[in-house]
Amino acid sequence: METGGHRFEIPPAQAFDFIDPEAARAAASVREASMVYFGTLSQRGDVSRSALEAVLTAAPAPRFVDLNLRDPWYTADAIRFSLQQADILKINAEELMTLGRLFGLDGEDQEDRVRGLMRHFDIGRAIVTCAEEGAWQVMENGQWTATPLAFGQPDVVDTVGAGDGFAAVCILGAVEGWPLPETLSRADAFARTICGLRGAVPDSADFYRPFLREWHP
Repeated sequence: METGGHRFEIPPAQAFDFIDPEAARAAASVREASMVYFGTLSQRGDVSRSALEAVLTAAPAPRFVDLNLRDPWYTADAIRFSLQQADILKINAEELMTLGRLFGLDGEDQEDRVRGLMRHFDIGRAIVTCAEEGAWQVMENGQWTATPLAFGQPDVVDTVGAGDGFAAVCILGAVEGWPLPETLSRADAFARTICGLRGAVPDSADFYRPFLREWHP
C-alpha cells in the first residue's frame, strides 16, 4: 500500500543535486547492474540530471522508474524522459491523473490510461498503487493482476517510506524472477507493514526477518 496522505517539503540545493557525472559513470561501470532505479527528483538539477544520463549510458540494465512527482520539483520534460527510459514503471493513482492530463488521456479510465502510456513509451510493465485499496499492474502482453483484498490492516502510524518499500520489493521480485502476482502481493504486504512504523526505517533489522523467511524459505 502506498498512501497519498503525506506531503513533502524538499529544500533546494541538496547533496543529491550535485552528484558528479564522471564519478557516477565510473561507479556504474565497475560491475554489471541488475537494474537501474530512478525517479524525477534526481533530475531537478543540471548536474545530477547529467549524472543520471551517464549512469543510464554506462549500465545497460533494465530501468525501474518510480516517478515520485514532488511539487514543485518536476517538469514535463523530466516526466517524458523518465517514461522513455522505463522498462518497469511505478506510479500512484494521483500521478496517473497527472500523466493523463499531460498526455491527453483524461477521458479514459485508469487501465486505458496506463495501456496508452505503455504503448506510447514502449513500457513493458506498469504498476499502479492505490493507497489502502492495494495495487494493480499491467504487462505489455495484456496480462493484468491486482493485489487481493487486505484484511487485518495494521494501524497506519506513518505512510512515509511505504512507496519506497513497495518499489524495493518489486525490484527484488523482478531481479529474482518471482511470479508477477506474488511480487505484487509481497510488495503490498511489506508496504502496509511499513505504514505501522513511525518514520520510514525500522529501529532494528529484526523487522525484516519475517519477510526474508517467507521470501527465502
